[in-house]
Amino acid sequence: MDAVASFAGLRVLVLGDVMLDRYVYGAVTRMSPEAPIPVLAIERETAMPGGAGNVALNIAALGGSAVLVGLVGDDAAGRELHDLLEQNRAGITADLVADATRPTTCKTRFVADRQQLLRADAERGAPADAAATAALLAAFCGHLPSADAVILSDYAKGVLSDRVLHEAIAATRAAGKPIVADPKFSNFGRYDGVTVLTPNKGEAVAATGQAIVNDADAAAAAVLALPA
Repeated sequence: MDAVASFAGLRVLVLGDVMLDRYVYGAVTRMSPEAPIPVLAIERETAMPGGAGNVALNIAALGGSAVLVGLVGDDAAGRELHDLLEQNRAGITADLVADATRPTTCKTRFVADRQQLLRADAERGAPADAAATAALLAAFCGHLPSADAVILSDYAKGVLSDRVLHEAIAATRAAGKPIVADPKFSNFGRYDGVTVLTPNKGEAVAATGQAIVNDADAAAAAVLALPA
C-alpha cells in the first residue's frame, strides 16, 4: 500500500505551532551606500503555511483530512495564514485561536539568485496565557472525537506548553487514539505517553547524548530516549 492510499479517509487532528512562511524574491545588482549589505530589488512575494500548518498541508496532499488547532495573533498575518489554509485547500479545517497579546509567528526570507540573503522572524516564544491555553484545549478536545489520530507539532512557539501537552496527551490516550509527537525540546519526558516520537538527528543527540553516525547508533539513542 502506498502512502497516499494509506492516508485516504484518515482524519488527523494536528495541534501545534502554526506560522506564516513568507518569501521575498528579487535581484541584487549593487551594495548599499549606507552599510556593507546588498540591496534587494524586490520582484515578487509568496507566502505559505509553515510549522504545524505545513504538517496539515502534507496530510491533505496525501489524501487525508486535517483539522489544525493552533495559535495566531489578531493581526493581518494571522488572517492571511487562515485564508491560505482554507482557500482551495480541500481536506484542511483550520481552527486557529487568535490572541491579541502576541504576533502571528512569521518568518520572512529574502532571496536572490536562489541564495537566501536574510531571514527576519516575528514571533513570541513564551507559552500562551491562561485564556489562550483554555481556548486551545477546548478546540482540541472538541475535534478529538472525530479524529483517527493526533499529531503534536512542536516548534517552541508557545502552543505546546507543559499543561497543553499533558492534557492533550491524556485526553487522546483516554480516547484510545494514536499520538505522534514531533519534539522541539531536548527533555523528551515532556512528551511522555505519546505513541511515536519523531526527533531528528540533532534533537536525538541533544536529548540522549548518544552520537549518531549509523543505524545502530540511532537505535541506541532510541533506547536511551525511552522513559525510565
